[in-house]
Amino acid sequence: MIAHLQGKLVEKSPTQVVIECGGVGYHVNISLHTYSLLPSSDSIKLFTHLQIKEDAHTLFGFVEKSEREIFKMLLSVSGIGASIARTMLSSLDPKQITNAIASGDLVSIQSIKGIGSKTAQRVILDLKEKVLKLYDLGEVSMSQSNTNRDQALSALEVLGFVRKTSERIVEKIIKEDPESSVESIIKTALKIL
Repeated sequence: MIAHLQGKLVEKSPTQVVIECGGVGYHVNISLHTYSLLPSSDSIKLFTHLQIKEDAHTLFGFVEKSEREIFKMLLSVSGIGASIARTMLSSLDPKQITNAIASGDLVSIQSIKGIGSKTAQRVILDLKEKVLKLYDLGEVSMSQSNTNRDQALSALEVLGFVRKTSERIVEKIIKEDPESSVESIIKTALKIL
């Protein structure tokens, strides 16, 4: 197993990088989250997961160890392969995924391309206990703030705002004041948008 790669960043794109280590170039698949965290310098270190199949050996790389752990957890769910797990980590950041799983937020998980309602339910069913235990999340407070979050996002979407932009702003508002009501979240978001 290759635990990490450290070397010179030779090529990069939003889905893959090539890292040169000791004269060998390693092709590593990455998520958009990892791409956004890549350093501007040539020197790079990625935590990796090697997937071995009959027809291919594929390396997946992550700037953060926590993202790699979530990737592995997602792979343990029946019906989720490496490409869907990578798409999930490209659509939502690792914290959003753990929060969605912990609070049973089907809507957020289903919003990811390639995830249907049955797969979303399976993800929550299989991983909720692990996520709550591993990340020590409080289930009750999480579901309360998530309900307000979802209602606020739905309202902003109806008003014509792009969901991705709205999500970032609403997350920031909830982080600053976790007890915000739906109305106050929307009003604050409208001032920013």
